[in-house]
Amino acid sequence: MATQLEGPSAHAAPVTPVAPLAVRPTPQSPLRALGIVGYDQVEPVVLAALATETPLLLIGPHGTAKSLLLARLAQALGLAWRHYNASLVNYDDLIGYPVPGADGSLQFVQTPASIWDAEVVFVDELSRARPDMLNRLFPIIHERVVQGMPLPRLRHRWAAMNPPASDRDDTDGYLGSEPLDPALADRFGFVLNVPAWGGLSSADQDAVITSADTPPTPEARAAVIVAIDAIRREIPIVLEYAGPAITEAVREIVRHAGTLGLALSGRRAAMLYRNIAAVHAARLVHLPSADLVDSSWIAISNSIPQRAQGTNFDATRLLAAHGSVWKTVRLDAADPRRALACEPDPVRRALRAAVLPQLCLQERSGYVADALAHLPAGGRHALGHWMVEEGHAAHLLTAVAEQCAELHALVASAQDVRQQLSASSLAYKAWRQIMAAICETEGLVDGALASNLLTGLFAKGELVRPNDTDAILESWSSVRALLGQSAQPAPVPAAPTAPTSKKGRTRTTTSPR
Repeated sequence: MATQLEGPSAHAAPVTPVAPLAVRPTPQSPLRALGIVGYDQVEPVVLAALATETPLLLIGPHGTAKSLLLARLAQALGLAWRHYNASLVNYDDLIGYPVPGADGSLQFVQTPASIWDAEVVFVDELSRARPDMLNRLFPIIHERVVQGMPLPRLRHRWAAMNPPASDRDDTDGYLGSEPLDPALADRFGFVLNVPAWGGLSSADQDAVITSADTPPTPEARAAVIVAIDAIRREIPIVLEYAGPAITEAVREIVRHAGTLGLALSGRRAAMLYRNIAAVHAARLVHLPSADLVDSSWIAISNSIPQRAQGTNFDATRLLAAHGSVWKTVRLDAADPRRALACEPDPVRRALRAAVLPQLCLQERSGYVADALAHLPAGGRHALGHWMVEEGHAAHLLTAVAEQCAELHALVASAQDVRQQLSASSLAYKAWRQIMAAICETEGLVDGALASNLLTGLFAKGELVRPNDTDAILESWSSVRALLGQSAQPAPVPAAPTAPTSKKGRTRTTTSPR
């Protein structure tokens, strides 16, 4: 999905008018009333998890009030809770000590820490637990079951962990904080990145510094309880008037998330549907004018299980896809823009957008700019060249049209490359590879363009390794094929033609030194 980059606040009005609440409590922040500051942006997620009893996983650096948040919520709700450190806990700590009963059945000698009577379970340091302990915690989180026996009183399953080492670098990860198994991560409906100290305002930092560890006041407890009750009443209303739109949006977002390396399961799709409705209900309770699209982004961005697996993904592209999906959800089923928005390939989207008259200048430019931004060298040059040659660049915003013109100029103009290179240098090896590739493209329709492309990138210092040549030509050829301009043998001219600077063969002179 592609569109111009925009934040959630830039979206238009909700898909349908906001239905009135049966009861609207006085607007206030229940978390701030509990002495939890800095959580304003994610407060709807926390309250939605409480109202729906959805498993909640908090991910954040040490000292970000993860344990304090959940402890005060449990106190405010008056729930019996258990706090386990997953890196230290033994299974006997959870279930007690087994002893044979008089009737031959297995009984458990319970301790104050046993899980049987718990209404809330908080598993801290989840990512530091032993694999065998994680397997035993799995059914508790997923099914509220331990040793095959149900936990009828257990309502909330919360966990916390430090950021695991990512799949790209370890700069933000914690030593010993291991990525969660995908199946376990997928059991948490909400996966919340908690605000870090550097993201707090000065006033909130001052409030943290001067805070005191005091129990919740009756007023604070009442604020939490009233908010949760209101959210539970509001969720069916949201689903009644916005359920079909949420369903369609989730289906498309899940499909396009796969193109960003985020494989979301069918279970996760069902979770997203419920999470969006719950988060929107939580926002409506305190903000009657809350926008459904904003609520959707807050819910989805805090429901990605890959965060717990240490997987990096492009949140900006996911935001762009999300915005584009919601725009098309509003469109009539016969509108051709629906098919455009549902096209997962950025190049095909750009090609469709270029010839679709229903698009405005900004929309068309957004699709083209997205394709250019995510194509590698070679592919983006092929697309830019095509946009100019076919006259479509004239119908784009100036900045995008200029980008296409620059890409077109490099491949459409003969290059005069004169350099001295060391025979042992990597650049000289790259140049020899370029020359071999130019010889192979001799006689093809776009052979001169490919020659200009390779030598132009070499002259600009963007092609410096021998292997770069093959990658650039592969990207160039694949996009050219999509454009219907696959490399073919050039027709034999009837008579010799004079050299021309446009689309001409590059002149090159290199010598080792």
